[in-house]
Amino acid sequence: MVAAGAALADEVGLPHLTMGLLAERVGVRTPSLYKHVGGQEDLQRRIAALALGEAADAVDDAVRGRAGRDALAAAARAFRGFVLEHPGRYAATIGMEPSGPDDPLALAGRRLLDAFTAVLRGYGIGEADVDHALRMLRSLCHGFATLQTANGFQWSTDIDESFEWLITFADRGLRAM
Repeated sequence: MVAAGAALADEVGLPHLTMGLLAERVGVRTPSLYKHVGGQEDLQRRIAALALGEAADAVDDAVRGRAGRDALAAAARAFRGFVLEHPGRYAATIGMEPSGPDDPLALAGRRLLDAFTAVLRGYGIGEADVDHALRMLRSLCHGFATLQTANGFQWSTDIDESFEWLITFADRGLRAM
């Protein structure tokens, strides 16, 4: 049920995902959904955990065996690709707070952070600066990908070229640390 909800969120946008629409999509009556999820908020929470896990897998696979700029570029491209391919499910992750350390949302989020933390090891970022560097990478990658998803870059310069410029910018900044 969660996978169907995630696919539907990608298709129609998270704000338009309703229990009724999901029930229609999977061919059941709306009350039948409550055997699988506790309601709209539970569905969104589960979609968010799914999305974070999928994003973690994508980034982890992309960076495996890489270091430095190669790892950074692979991670950034994988993350951006995930957001562009799955905008609805990614939107579910924004502002969703885990209920505790064992919450699937927290576990999936930790896996994604671990994948980006592995990228930072190649730059020799000190422990005191890791959280700052992670926030910088998240801001750059999230911001770019969500703006692109929302058609926020409406001028003629090639978007992929701009993203490569962003990667170079982040690489230079991390090297300067």
